[in-house]
Amino acid sequence: MAIRRISARRLTRSAAVAAAALLTVTALAACGSDDASSSDADAVTISDQWVKAADSGMTAAFGKLHNSADRDIRVVSAHTDDAGSTEMHEVVDNGTGGTTMRQKDGGFVIPAKGEIDLVPGGEHFMLMQLKKPITTGQNVAFSIRFEDGSTMKFDALARDFDGNQENYAPGEHGGDDMPDHSGSHQ
Repeated sequence: MAIRRISARRLTRSAAVAAAALLTVTALAACGSDDASSSDADAVTISDQWVKAADSGMTAAFGKLHNSADRDIRVVSAHTDDAGSTEMHEVVDNGTGGTTMRQKDGGFVIPAKGEIDLVPGGEHFMLMQLKKPITTGQNVAFSIRFEDGSTMKFDALARDFDGNQENYAPGEHGGDDMPDHSGSHQ
């Protein structure tokens, strides 16, 4: 009988050690952030997205990007099949009392547990070389890529918008294709 008691004690002790190890692993997983294993795209949502209706040339897309992660997330590119290219732009002071729209170096950073507003007169996606008119009521499909390589797709509804009538003067930057977007931004 003494042998059985020792074996039962060892078995009970082994089971207790295994249960403790399992609880420790479970507790560590619960304490750790899911952010480390999830992609940037999993942590970002968009709301209030829309695109300015336009017949030709250029237009812009707007919305609110929300980040649920405990880390900053960077959007590095955007794409829509409705434009020859899609760039990330910002509007900045031009030093003479006006503003200039330019490509946003490094992309858009969505702060940890925060959001950024893509708005007329601020940061936005610029659709260049429209392939066809974007008409009011049309859904425009977009894909954005994050720094970690993950992507997110969304649709933006086209609507009329009279504000932000920029003056576009392509080719004034030393012969490059980047247009000068100076003008009044309301």
